[in-house]
Amino acid sequence: MGNQPSNPGEESGKSSATDPQKLRVLPHAQADFELEFYQAILKIHPDYVDVLRVLGNLLTLKGKYAEGLAIDKRLVRLRPSDALAHYNLACSYALLKRVDMSLKTLRTAMELGYSDFRYMKEDNDLESIRHDPRFRQMIREFENK
Repeated sequence: MGNQPSNPGEESGKSSATDPQKLRVLPHAQADFELEFYQAILKIHPDYVDVLRVLGNLLTLKGKYAEGLAIDKRLVRLRPSDALAHYNLACSYALLKRVDMSLKTLRTAMELGYSDFRYMKEDNDLESIRHDPRFRQMIREFENK
């Protein structure tokens, strides 16, 4: 889509703006402001990956799981080989109790290289699948690779 803004910090991992731990402590008014701000940027640059990542996290923190899911689906379409995008999509499915889709997408994330198994075992977003035997089996399978 024409000239897109560069995505600084994209290759170097998460920036402080996308760090979920920092986002969790935002006051509600600040989070609302940031939601509006990032949504305005997306009206001008709809495929700005870093903005989509932050917006997806903010929506999830606000409990707007269906909207977060839509953002995560966009990210996966834009970045089909991005393991983190697939992991976040799996989390969105899990938050919406769509267990089969969450497990399928989580498998894709791991196939693409997502390997923070300790975090997966503790991530609150994955609570709805954590006790599923398929989740435990998948973790064991990929930990042993």
